[in-house]
Amino acid sequence: MAGKKSDFNIAEVVKKLKKAVKGYRTPSVTVIAKKNDPFAVLISCIISLRTRDEITEPASARLFALAKSPAELSKLSDSKIEKAIYPAAFFRNKAKSMKEMCNVLVDEYSGEVPDKLEELLKLKGVGRKTANLTLTLGHNKPGICVDIHVHRICNRLSYVKTKTPDETEMVLREILPKRFWKVFNDLLVSFGQNLCKPVSPFCTTCPIGNLCPKIDVARNR
Repeated sequence: MAGKKSDFNIAEVVKKLKKAVKGYRTPSVTVIAKKNDPFAVLISCIISLRTRDEITEPASARLFALAKSPAELSKLSDSKIEKAIYPAAFFRNKAKSMKEMCNVLVDEYSGEVPDKLEELLKLKGVGRKTANLTLTLGHNKPGICVDIHVHRICNRLSYVKTKTPDETEMVLREILPKRFWKVFNDLLVSFGQNLCKPVSPFCTTCPIGNLCPKIDVARNR
């Protein structure tokens, strides 16, 4: 795993990205997180997996209209949850997983969403991305959420040299200044969805193009 390059100015990258993403759509989970509700963040994160933001947001709203707590969701039938979150990807599996998770939250956590990473990771259907987002957006605690956008862009910038998102998270925990932890995912997700695309990114109009070595970029626009 690679450490940070001595001449890499991550503070400048963050500053420029904050300015660049102002005109982009805010990620759906971040919009939902404005309610300051860890349960809403956790559930919307699960719905969002392999699902576009324009589907995640209304699907989450439909479900929260039926249930606003683990106790309420645990009482819904699988079919009712499925109908609420459809057409989210794997909606049947997600419905079953969320209901089982809510039963555990009620039985073992007094109906509250835990605020510790290790406890969140014990919940069925909760991976590191979801757990970290629940910590940062739901509980306002430090965490580094790494999805495929964050992983790709950090490697493209040569800020890290890693093979998986989980490995990227571990490296970022060592090298990324803590003041950037909470904002990093939102910035890079918006940037990755709109400009720094997986294939043929918009390098000619990129606000951090002068800082990027374009690692593994075969062609760009």
